[in-house]
Order: sequence, then C-alpha cells, then structure tokens
Amino acid sequence: MTGLPPSASSTRSTAGARSTAGTSGAPAIRVAEEVVQALADGRPVVALESTIFTHGLPRPRNLAVALEAEQQLRAAGVVPATIGVHAGVPTVGLSTEQITELSATDGLDKVSLRDLPVVAALGRHGGTTVAATAFLAHRAGIRVFSTGGLGGVHFGASESFDESADMTTLAATPVTVISAGVKSILDIRATLERFETLNIPVIGYRTRKYPGFYVTDSGHEINFSVETPEEAAKVIDARDRLDLPQAVLIANPVDPAKQLPPEELDGILARAWAEAERQGITGNASTPFLLDHIQRDTGGRSLEVNVEVYRGNVRLGGEIATALAASAAAAADVTGGATADVTTDVTSGA
Repeated sequence: MTGLPPSASSTRSTAGARSTAGTSGAPAIRVAEEVVQALADGRPVVALESTIFTHGLPRPRNLAVALEAEQQLRAAGVVPATIGVHAGVPTVGLSTEQITELSATDGLDKVSLRDLPVVAALGRHGGTTVAATAFLAHRAGIRVFSTGGLGGVHFGASESFDESADMTTLAATPVTVISAGVKSILDIRATLERFETLNIPVIGYRTRKYPGFYVTDSGHEINFSVETPEEAAKVIDARDRLDLPQAVLIANPVDPAKQLPPEELDGILARAWAEAERQGITGNASTPFLLDHIQRDTGGRSLEVNVEVYRGNVRLGGEIATALAASAAAAADVTGGATADVTTDVTSGA
C-alpha cells in the first residue's frame, strides 16, 4: 500500500460524521459523529495523534498501541478522537478501519500544519504530527490532547535553524498537551528557552524536574507543577478565562522503574548522532533515523519505554479531560445555563 489512495472509491464510508465545509463544498475537516455528540453533551474527549502509529512504531505493534489507547480511554469513560488525514480529508475521530488502513500503508506522508492543505488537495493519506493534531483538535473543540514526546529545538539549530513547527503552532493553539517532555534527541535546554519566549507554560505533573522522554529527569528544572488532574483543569480554565492563545503543556514523566537507565542514555544518544552524521542524515529525516537507531542500540528497550510513556500520557489526558468536563458541568449548574456550544462551526457533511 502507498500514501496515495488507489481511487476515490477506496474511501471508507463516513455516514453519520459531520464536516466543516470548505469553499469548494468538499469537507475541510471531518469530525466523527461520536466526537461531535460527546462535545455537545459535555462529556470528556481526548485527541490522539496518528504519527505514533504511522511513523513512530514498527508493525504490527503500531496498530496494537493505537487501538489500546482508544480502549484505555473508553474504559475510563472518555471518548477518544484519533486524528489523521484519510484520502485527503483531515479527520477528527478516525474509525477503527481507517486506523487499521493507515497503520499498514507504506510511504505515508508525515503531515505537519504546513502540509495539511497540500495533502488535502492531493487526496493523500497522512499521519498528523503534534502541530497538525493540535490544530485540528482545537478546530473541533477538543481541549485535551495526549501524545508521547514533543518536537523542539535540534542541536546545532543556531546554524541550521532546525526547530520543530510544534512550538510555534502550540504558541497559537489553546489546547492542553500531555507529553513526557520533548524527545531525548533534542536540545532540551534550548527548547525550554523557546517555550518561555513563546509564552507557552510548561507544568510538571507531580514534579518540577522536566522529563526527558526516555528518562524521568532530563536534568532541567521547571517553575511550576500540579498534583492532581483537578489542579491541571484549574490552570486550563484560568488560561481560557484570560482568553490567552497558547497551549498548556503538562509534562508527565515516565515511571522511574520503567525508564531507560539514565547512566546509559548519554552514550546511546552519542552513538546515534555519530551514525547520523556518518550517513549524512539531516532535516526531518533525522528524528526517525535517530529513534530507530536508539531502538536497535537498546535491543528494543527504548520501544517499551516509548509505549509506556504513551500509556501514561493517555491515562493522564483522560483524567484531565474528565476533570475539565466536571468543572464545566459545575459552572453550568451555578449559572443555570449550558456552556457554549463548541461545535457551532460543524455542519452536516455530504
């Protein structure tokens, strides 16, 4: 299978879904009916990105992890909304069939925010990055998004200007993103400085030690932490009352018992960077190359940490979404009215 669907007839049925209409009459964004209804009812919803199973994990583990995340949320009473591009349509709430198809497709596009109109116009499949997923989640009215690790500033960015679009998108997209910090291969110190410059709050969950994805502590301190999902919800509600445009980042460290041994990490990263330099790997090809090298160098241990990180972030995302839903319901009871309809820009799709 390839990233370009063989024909329009291969597009799966989306009966019952709703869409935001584009100027051509074709749907700009399709939102699953289950997600629309949950948001309208004030029930908790958590967005999930697709690049973790289209580009981040090997087959068949990728599909198992994607479906497990959805099941994990449903078991907690939360509606999952896996986001990706299917046959050129940015979709919030991919079906199980669509997730299965994308997880098995070769040559799939990795879609950041800048790529959305191109992939949509060409009718291609794509896995959405943190930037594109956050944008689409916000457009659909979803307030919470769980992922593994964030993009950030690459080493040598002062010369290469290699920085992830995740950061600038999150500076202008008021969602809440739960992650285990930025990926360990990045310049964490510089990334935290950029978050500060972009006015993006970084809040530890039960810690002020910023996690390093594979490890619980990256060696960098952050200013604030919250102890409960309810405290996180209070921060998010305060951001929204102030009408601020940026994301809130919740840094949720992996369980110390399940992290990679911190004393091994520097050597693992050094070997990965040396091999990338030897092979001339640069640009957006460097991240998947480095992560694959780390997986092989650790005998698969990094993959298990990656999956554990994701599980923890999905769990916490569900808890925070539930706390936000409870907060909104309590506010509606006090005011005697319903909260604003978050799906007002969603119309019936063709």
